[in-house]
Amino acid sequence: MSIYLDLIWLLNAGLDTMLLLLCSVLLKRNVKWWRLLLGGLIGSLIVLLMFTPWSTVMLHPVTKLLFSVAMVWVTFGLKRFRFFLENILTFYFATFVVGGGLTGLHFMFDGQYLLFESTSQTIGYQYGDPVSWLFIIIAFPILFYFSKTRIEDLKMKNITFDQLVPVSIIIQQQELPVKGLIDSGNQLYDPLSQTPVMIVYSEAIKEMVPAELIEATKNVDDMMFYEHLSEEWQSRLRIIPFRTVGQSNQFMLAIKPDSVTIQHCNELINVHKVLIGISHTNLSPENAYQCIVHPKLLAIGTISPAS
Repeated sequence: MSIYLDLIWLLNAGLDTMLLLLCSVLLKRNVKWWRLLLGGLIGSLIVLLMFTPWSTVMLHPVTKLLFSVAMVWVTFGLKRFRFFLENILTFYFATFVVGGGLTGLHFMFDGQYLLFESTSQTIGYQYGDPVSWLFIIIAFPILFYFSKTRIEDLKMKNITFDQLVPVSIIIQQQELPVKGLIDSGNQLYDPLSQTPVMIVYSEAIKEMVPAELIEATKNVDDMMFYEHLSEEWQSRLRIIPFRTVGQSNQFMLAIKPDSVTIQHCNELINVHKVLIGISHTNLSPENAYQCIVHPKLLAIGTISPAS
């Protein structure tokens, strides 16, 4: 029976790299692509070494632990012990979640093969069949996405809502600082892209956007203003349907900013996937805040320490 060692190594390298990528997404770590690839290659070396005289050593749990430590160290670095410990625990968490999902799905449909995290077990085939390989290649990205979205949802449930936070909106290299209210009741999304929509008071943002655009938000049905805008502003516009209590469906004009930064719990949360809906209703009579922050933004943004 032929053993395609190069294919087994390539598959494991891809799986290890994807696990490290999932770990970086969950922890909101900015990792360079070459570090992810290098970490995945280090993890996959255990497959090659299993076909050497050191195969018994490679199967020892301590050896596997050392390989995983090396993978995380190369990928994320070693800034401090707590930082490293958080990375390694999250890596194992991602491994168990995705690996358990692959195991469950596989044995639900076909119980003859399992390959994950540099180990293989077979019933009837020594290194698996092409159908099982195809199953892993298809199922892994699905479980990757499922794990990411479920953890983001869990993070949203643990967020302390209804609090004021500093918000910075950047459009065309202009920065607008405003005070925002994190409101769990704001569940407005763009129905096409599922992008969260935060609401900003028109008076607070009028210095950043053209006057005709601010005026157009009073009557979204009138599209005559559109031809007078530059291509830059036209590309930023979105029409968002929404519903209020006691009224039928309505539409809101929203703008795609370059980014939005939220300061929350001594952290800066930078978000690019966000839309800004413009409201002509004063959101706070005491002007305590000028925008309503979508709670989803706290879960999907890139986190960095506040200076």
